[in-house]
Amino acid sequence: QVQLVESGGGLVQAGGSLRLSCAASGRGSSTKAMGWFRQAPGKEREFVAAINWSGGSTNYAEFLKGRFTISRDNAKNTVYLQMNGLLPEDTAVYHCAAAPLGITSKDRAFYAYWGQGTQVTVSS
Repeated sequence: QVQLVESGGGLVQAGGSLRLSCAASGRGSSTKAMGWFRQAPGKEREFVAAINWSGGSTNYAEFLKGRFTISRDNAKNTVYLQMNGLLPEDTAVYHCAAAPLGITSKDRAFYAYWGQGTQVTVSS
């Protein structure tokens, strides 16, 4: 079992930056691929970024156009999402997820463990 706790969300103006953190605990958490997803009101939960167990491989949603960066520190059991150039359409609850394996996927069904999420609101 893996527990995930997100932090770092908040209110920011368009063009600003935020860094989200996801603290993982539980057996084998540092050997699992991790992902970030987001869900805006009335919309499906969508893939944002993912990173493999070692941090050597990453995947991003095409709509990000290089604005976000995912990273991890396995010594701290923490995954980060650096978000730059935030837009009002980035407003959503951002969820951290852990996969049962060390490889990444963009499919939310691939992920077995989920955090409660952290709210990101971008004002125009």
